[in-house]
Amino acid sequence: QVHLEESGGGLVQAGGSLELSCEVSGSIFRIVAMGWYRQVPGKQRELVASVNSGGSTDYADNVKGRFTISRDYGMKLVYLQMKSLRPEDTAVYYCNARGYSDPFSVFDDWGHGTQVTVSS
Repeated sequence: QVHLEESGGGLVQAGGSLELSCEVSGSIFRIVAMGWYRQVPGKQRELVASVNSGGSTDYADNVKGRFTISRDYGMKLVYLQMKSLRPEDTAVYYCNARGYSDPFSVFDDWGHGTQVTVSS
């Protein structure tokens, strides 16, 4: 069983900053990638940023230059630093982790989400 715990959401004014954290625990053999996704009511969950075990990152076009994803060396913690926040960044942000719980069993798990609200 893999557990993801997010923290750091909240209310911030437009132009402000927030940092989200996600800690992964449980039966983990190897983490392949971790990412942050967000979802607003009535829309599909969308990728915000991801990082793989090699350190390569990927960002949605609308957050490039404003958001930075980082992780600890053991890939048990991942962060999302968000700057120059806009009202359209308002969403529930979810942490995702993909990897192996043993050499033959894959996992693809989600946290419960943390609300980010950006006021104009």
